[in-house]
Amino acid sequence: MVRIRNKSEEKRDSILDAAVTLFTEQGFESTSMDQIAQRAGVSKQTVYSHYGSKEELFSASIRCKCISHQLAEEDFREFDDPRSALSTIALRFCELIQSQEAVHVFRTCVAQSETHPQLSRLFFKEGPNNMFEQVARLLQVFSQRGLLQVEEPRFAAVQFLMMVHGESRLRLELNVEPLADEENQRYVESCVETFMRAYSG
Repeated sequence: MVRIRNKSEEKRDSILDAAVTLFTEQGFESTSMDQIAQRAGVSKQTVYSHYGSKEELFSASIRCKCISHQLAEEDFREFDDPRSALSTIALRFCELIQSQEAVHVFRTCVAQSETHPQLSRLFFKEGPNNMFEQVARLLQVFSQRGLLQVEEPRFAAVQFLMMVHGESRLRLELNVEPLADEENQRYVESCVETFMRAYSG
């Protein structure tokens, strides 16, 4: 049964969609709450009633991207086999970090890291750190069930995700010609195999 959203939820989603678009196109500093309200077709007061500040809205926009790529907390509950789980997570993670929006927001955070360090902290908390924590919890569960041998789950999670991050994302950050899809796929599969060999015991 399809759940019907109420008016408040529709407005909240419209605000979030507008924020994601504007943050991606213009960056954080150049985007105002007035612009977000105008694009969402709501009043500025309505924006503030749903999101208390531009920083809160920026955090929500990052969480929204994770949800859209099936990397939210509830998505991790579906996994029961380590190899299958890591393969799925790796592919979804690649799709997320190689998206135009993710690359653009990352560049913005790096460019403004000295003048607006709070922006980088928000990005790290809601993006990379959130992923590290979720994968770490999953690895701990697999370890407790005897499916993997992981003594330091967060350490292993960072290893895995940063290995998957790989050359393709670096090329996109530098605006260099990206790897072919087939080559990127082979690399991701190799990352999963390498991790499994290291932690299968």
